[in-house]
This record gives sequence, structure tokens and C-alpha cells, in this order.
Amino acid sequence: MTDRIPFTPTPFRPARWLPGAHAQTVAGRFIRPPHGVAYRRERVETPDGDFLDLDFATVEGAPAAGDDSPLCLVIHGLEGSSNSSYMLETCRALAGQGIRSVAMNFRGCSGEPNRALRFYHAGETGDTAFLLDLLAGRYPRATLLGVGFSLGANVLLKYLGERGAGSRIRAAAAVSIPFDLGAGSDKLDRSFMGRVYVRHFVRRLRGKFAGKQHLIGDRLDAERIRRARSFREFDDAATALLHGFRDAEDYYTRSSSAGYVARIRVPTLLVHATDDPFVDERAIPHADIDANPCLYTAFTPHGGHVGFIAGSPRRPRFWAEGEAARFLAAQAGTERA
Repeated sequence: MTDRIPFTPTPFRPARWLPGAHAQTVAGRFIRPPHGVAYRRERVETPDGDFLDLDFATVEGAPAAGDDSPLCLVIHGLEGSSNSSYMLETCRALAGQGIRSVAMNFRGCSGEPNRALRFYHAGETGDTAFLLDLLAGRYPRATLLGVGFSLGANVLLKYLGERGAGSRIRAAAAVSIPFDLGAGSDKLDRSFMGRVYVRHFVRRLRGKFAGKQHLIGDRLDAERIRRARSFREFDDAATALLHGFRDAEDYYTRSSSAGYVARIRVPTLLVHATDDPFVDERAIPHADIDANPCLYTAFTPHGGHVGFIAGSPRRPRFWAEGEAARFLAAQAGTERA
């Protein structure tokens, strides 16, 4: 898969009954069907004494695939899991294109607190690399692929940029990409709905840190964490300091995928809506994207954040997952009509 394989995204026509970015974003969380995917969980012990939970998907109605068929690692977003609706929909779409899928759960996101003091964050690629090495060793004849959403998209693109041509993943797709974490955080703070989204996530993150207070001890200022209301405040008080960054700005600068897209050396589809309420459109690195022949774009004016819903209320269609699966199938040679 070293030569550029032509790929033309199908047009995205937003559902008329979901007008606007916020309708797409919110509805996307609730209307994707939860059925049709069964997981077989495997707990993987990490070198630092912690664990990661992998969920291997079996999709209802999909034919059995051998160990040499393509295998896609699917990576969720902030405070998601393998059971997030977009993860399930991706497994269904991949199966429809003859691709097996395994969903990665970040540390602390699989329904059980992880053991270590650390959690996960937008720039942490070590666990992704560790799991890909494991999968490559277990399935040496399988083409490894990747799909990431939101924070998981950032992690995936950063991994690809760090590894370049040495990436275990041979083709990838990233959906709703927070190219610049700091710019996205500041954009969310400037709108009412942005602050609503942030409060939801920060409340959950504060709860996770409170559950680890016995491990954190006096390493962090618990009162600063409790007072945090924005991503920047929370990351400055907790995420950055716990994971070896100087402060939130240092974390954002070193972790944002915008700084890595120029170094990606495998075919990668970028699926993104310019009305994404989580991403500052001005921070999208268009020049680096346009200059990299390994990058394909499916940029749309509308779609929200991990929304991209088309069709009717009775028969909604989930465009981003379908395009990601179709792109990977084209790269892996399994594409179906």
C-alpha cells in the first residue's frame, strides 16, 4: 500500500431533521443503534503493572474471517469506551467491508478503574503502540488498520506521525480531529453550548481523579481540581502535572496532532466538519495536510462533532463510519460495493 490509491468521498448530505452542528453532535450520541455487535474482552497486562482491555468484535450477520484478514484497531474519544455508539457503528461498517475490528479502551475507560496513578490523555501514544505490537505479533499476516474518533483521532494521528514509515498501521482514518487542543479548549469556552459540553466532560474527569485521591496524595492540588470548570483549568491542575507536562499549555503544544500530520507516511483519511463545535477551524493545518500525499481529506461544511448523520429519522445513515470503512477497504483491497 505504498502507491496512492484513488479515493473519492461520497457527498455528505446532512439530515434535514438535524439542522446545525449541535443537533448533529448531540443526536449522534443517541441514535446510532446499540445492537448487532458482540465483544470478546481480553485483558492485556502492561509493562508498568497496569492493564488495558481490548474488545474483539463479532458483528451479527458478518461472515467469519481468518487470522490473515485485515484487522482494525478502533480508538474512542474523551471519556468514551468500546461501547460508545460510534465505536459499535464502526465495527458494523468495517465488517461490511470484510475487515475485522478490535476496540481499544483507554486506561480507566473499560468500566473498571485502572491500577496505576496515571490515566490517558490526548498525546499518550505508548499504549497504542504497545497494543499494535501485540496484535502484529499475534497476527503476522494480517494488515493492521486504525480508526480514531475525537481525542482518539488525535492519538492516532500523533502515533502515525511519530512512527512515520515504521508505523504498524498500514492505513488509517481519523474522525472529528482536535488538531490544536488549546485552540479547541478556548473555542469551547467562548460559547454557551461549548461550556455545556465542557461541564459534562470535566465533571466526569473530576470524578475519576477523586476516585484516585488515595494514590495521588499531595502530588496534585485537590482543591484546584474540584474548582476546575474548563478544560484548560482542569488540564492545568490535573492532566498536565500527572503526566509529566509543565502545565496545560505545554500539554497542548506537545500533544496536538497538528504538529505531526506532516510526518505521516501511510494512507490516512481525515474526516472533519468545519462547523465542529469542539475545533477551531482556523487551527486546521491545511498547508501541511495539502503538502502530504499520504493524506486524504473528507472535509464537509456540516456534520458537527462525531455526528455526520444523513437519511431519515426512521432510516438514519452514519456517513463518517461508512466512509472510514470504505477508505480502509480500498487501501487493504477488500472493498465491497
